[in-house]
Amino acid sequence: MTPEPVFEQSSGNVFADLGLSDASELFTRGKIGIQVLRLLSQHNLKQCEISELLGIPQLEVSHLMKGEFQRFSEGKLLIFLKRLDMEISLHLRPRHAPGQSAETVISL
Repeated sequence: MTPEPVFEQSSGNVFADLGLSDASELFTRGKIGIQVLRLLSQHNLKQCEISELLGIPQLEVSHLMKGEFQRFSEGKLLIFLKRLDMEISLHLRPRHAPGQSAETVISL
């Protein structure tokens, strides 16, 4: 008789599910990094062209293309999006203030 498989409900953040202390930061980098990769794939560029466009050495382009987003800060990944002609807006609002609807939007 084979044992029943055990399933756990995901939190939606694989890094948190793995118990990593910087899970939120890694998840954010991953979400931004995936967008960078999607845009780069639409441009159909060679690594040397990506290096020039993003202003990083070709070795770092290689890491980026392999999805090694932990090597880049969130700020650096956002700069890549700007260099790929994306408009970036940050929406700031209180997390746990149900009566407050004040929101600040910052365009980068």
